[in-house]
Amino acid sequence: MNDLLQKYNVPGPRYTSYPTVPYWNETPPAPEYWGELVNDTFAATNSRHGISLYIHIPFCESLCTYCGCNTRITVNHKVERPYMEAVLKEWELYKKALGTEMPVIRELHIGGGTPTFFSPQHLKEMISRLLEGCTIHEKADFSFEAHPGNTTDQHLQALYEVGFRRVSIGVQDFNPIVLEIINRHQSYDQIKHLTEKAREIGYTSVNYDIVYGLPQQKVCSMAQTIFKAIQLRPDRIAFYSYAHVPWIKPGQRRFTEEDLPDSMKKLAIYETCRGALELAGYEDIGMDHFALKTDSLYRAAAEKRLHRNFMGYTDTQTALLIGLGTSAISDAWWGYAQNEKGVEAYYKRLKKDELPLFRGHVLTKEDLILRRHIQRLMCNFETTWHNENEKCKTLYEAINRLEEMEADGLVEIKPYQLRVTPEGRNFVRNVCMAFDARLWKKVPRTDLFSSTV
Repeated sequence: MNDLLQKYNVPGPRYTSYPTVPYWNETPPAPEYWGELVNDTFAATNSRHGISLYIHIPFCESLCTYCGCNTRITVNHKVERPYMEAVLKEWELYKKALGTEMPVIRELHIGGGTPTFFSPQHLKEMISRLLEGCTIHEKADFSFEAHPGNTTDQHLQALYEVGFRRVSIGVQDFNPIVLEIINRHQSYDQIKHLTEKAREIGYTSVNYDIVYGLPQQKVCSMAQTIFKAIQLRPDRIAFYSYAHVPWIKPGQRRFTEEDLPDSMKKLAIYETCRGALELAGYEDIGMDHFALKTDSLYRAAAEKRLHRNFMGYTDTQTALLIGLGTSAISDAWWGYAQNEKGVEAYYKRLKKDELPLFRGHVLTKEDLILRRHIQRLMCNFETTWHNENEKCKTLYEAINRLEEMEADGLVEIKPYQLRVTPEGRNFVRNVCMAFDARLWKKVPRTDLFSSTV
């Protein structure tokens, strides 16, 4: 394993989309054309599957130095009302593009930043107004990200009252030394209370985000973090690899590469913690994700219904994802669009009654084929190409690139089928890279991605 780690631990995308964002067209689709793409996808899928909504709230009271998200640091809570009104205006512009059919909301997620920067009253008002004139799918899945340091019982109650049943708690680590260096101020007791209160109110799924590879992490201390998490029995655990990209996120320069566990220690942390999770009854369901067998994400993985989009893994299969707020990304299946990253630029575009698109990409036929294969590999660790709609020249080029990984026992290649072996799951990003035709056509001259392992 050590030799394989050294061989395949290279910078690579996480494949929440294909093509990946650095390989999109620099200019967004024309507003009229983007509206047509959104409308076409909506008309084809809304009544059967519904749509997904993502709301990005960028505000945080302090900067967590490990964070790679788009944030705005402020302690001025007067920003809440203007931002809420802007998000609702953007949604109204989208509803005009959707036409007269009532949107069926299948999935709604609030991320950040810190969603619970907003007061409980503002969050409840924003969601209530957003859902006006919409139908809620009978299997709707509403979730939000909760910072243990500022999420109150009132936040949990307010969001429960407007349909939220899943909460994702940003644990990251329980070690106070690690929390100090990443500027994360929270305690085990806060997380325990948040977990228990959510269940008392009626939330049916609690997720913990835990990050490995952070500065000052050790195998023994991370094992303690996982054991503490297991005792609280969250339904899901997203066990992410820290993405060290200080050239993109200067806040990460508070520490250096010398503070980080090297690749061998990082793998040892992962393997130790994965073993503990599996012994406790958590199933490895996809890259970085573990779930109890009672959780819907596990059932989706077992039934090969798992889906991956800009919000990560989900058990819904919506083709249309509309992102609202700064930097939010929308996916209309045939194309992507990302909003303006700056709050001021976002407001300026909306004041002109324009969708605040910053960049985007319209997928080619080849993109769509490769996207399906990468999606299957990330969700099911296998893919097939039995019909002509799943084949293209670059598919066979990808298979040829995987010969060395096959020799190393990481993949199995059969006629019209590719399967990632259990030993290869740690390297699934590398497998997907073989299919990334745009990456091979234009190898980046500078660092764009974090390491794959």
